[in-house]
Amino acid sequence: MATDTSASSPAATDTAAAPTVAPKQKRWRSRAVTRTVDAGNSAYCAVCDELIKFRARIRAEQIICNVYVKNRWDRVEHYHPECYEEADTPYGEPKG
Repeated sequence: MATDTSASSPAATDTAAAPTVAPKQKRWRSRAVTRTVDAGNSAYCAVCDELIKFRARIRAEQIICNVYVKNRWDRVEHYHPECYEEADTPYGEPKG
């Protein structure tokens, strides 16, 4: 003689009545950082379209930006520091 106790079980009623809450999704924002140019660098500036060159005796810097579109990573953009300023810092003040 089997009786169905699933309807009267406290565990069954708690899970059925609990509201479904989606975890809060992290909001990704495009951002910029300043980095030194490494040997073998082959990135082109997004503004002037010229190669960002490594120079052995000069610690040249570049601005690297992670670009997010609709909360998803889309691309990386590289800039000469002066070109990034000329473009009115499109991804905010670069962090060092």
